[in-house]
Amino acid sequence: MAESTRWAFPAEMQPAPNEVGFDLAQALDAVVSVRTEVPEDAFTASILGTERSGNGVVIREDGLVLTIGYLITEASSVWLTTNRGTVVGGYPIAYDQTTGFGLVQALGRLGVSPLGRGSAASCGVGDDVIVAGHGGRAHALKSTVLAKREFAGYWEYVLDEALFTTPAHPQWGGAALLGSEGRLLGIGSLLVQEEHGDESVQGNMMVPVDILEPILEDLLTRGRAQGPVRPWLGMYTTQIGEQLVVAGLADGGPADRAAVKSGDLVLEVAGEHATGLADFFRRVWRLGPAGTEVPLTLSREGELSRVTVRSADRQDFLKKPKLH
Repeated sequence: MAESTRWAFPAEMQPAPNEVGFDLAQALDAVVSVRTEVPEDAFTASILGTERSGNGVVIREDGLVLTIGYLITEASSVWLTTNRGTVVGGYPIAYDQTTGFGLVQALGRLGVSPLGRGSAASCGVGDDVIVAGHGGRAHALKSTVLAKREFAGYWEYVLDEALFTTPAHPQWGGAALLGSEGRLLGIGSLLVQEEHGDESVQGNMMVPVDILEPILEDLLTRGRAQGPVRPWLGMYTTQIGEQLVVAGLADGGPADRAAVKSGDLVLEVAGEHATGLADFFRRVWRLGPAGTEVPLTLSREGELSRVTVRSADRQDFLKKPKLH
């Protein structure tokens, strides 16, 4: 998603100040551009690229910015830009693998008011919301909550309840989901295809802001949430129909070292059948913390095989930020 401020949504798709009961300009000014550079030898460089851009939301007076974690993971430099053109450096404080949230501390004055946090529980399916990227009203989109449901991603990620909005915002990464009171309800994560009645529509998956509060203080003080670290396999698994298929492997990751192959079908975890992608991940996580051995039953070209993957802490594979 290359950054550009020259495009704009059609006027009828943009929220207008007289249509909302809050200071729209002030709320939109809290959304900043996030641009990062990542070393070419970084673990995520081949998948996510070495130059990344998206959005973030100022959530504290001191310039703390909430964004989506994939924008800042392994970043060697971070730049934040406001709607008024102020550009300051940023320091990536944390990327929480469980929620997907990333935190950046602005290293200079942004000169914008922070956006208050609300609760995704306050909005229901069919409610009107705003999805806002950096760039003010031109990049703010009147949207609707299409669904609230579980989401599982192939990168070993599960949300108990994500929000899905439509129409789709083209610069979704780190975009702000605003409710009717102008508070932050979620952060943009993905472009998705959703079934709506008899048709398929494009939308965005949003991570609800509610799951930030219990871990925020730990992220700020420790760089990660407290508690056992989830076991990571480095196995990119997708669900096709009722089958779980290994679509790829993290180079040098635990599953790669255990000789799991792309195309393998995942049948069992520790001798128990996994009923879907989210169930598969949860069965792995229930076995113990990072470092736990994970027995898998696979099918490869019609032949059954059993492998044991010694899981790892995903963070151990990532470059750590340096404060220059």
